Amino acid sequence: PVRLEVFDLLGQRVRLLLDGQLTEGRHEMVWDGRDDQGRTAASGVYLYQLRSGSVRQTRALLLIY
Repeated sequence: PVRLEVFDLLGQRVRLLLDGQLTEGRHEMVWDGRDDQGRTAASGVYLYQLRSGSVRQTRALLLIY
C-alpha cells in the first residue's frame, strides 16, 4: 500500500493524492494545487509525505501561481 499526502506548514492535511496499491518502479503524481474540497490552495510552502510499508519520506514543495 502507498499513501501520498500534501500538508500545510501547520501539519494539517491539504490533499490526499494517493491511497492504494502501485506496482514496483518509478511513478509520477501531479498535484493541481487544490485541496480535498476542490478549492485552490494559496501559494507558499507545503510538505508532502509518501508512506509505503515502513518507509516514510517527507519533503517540502513550493506552490507558485
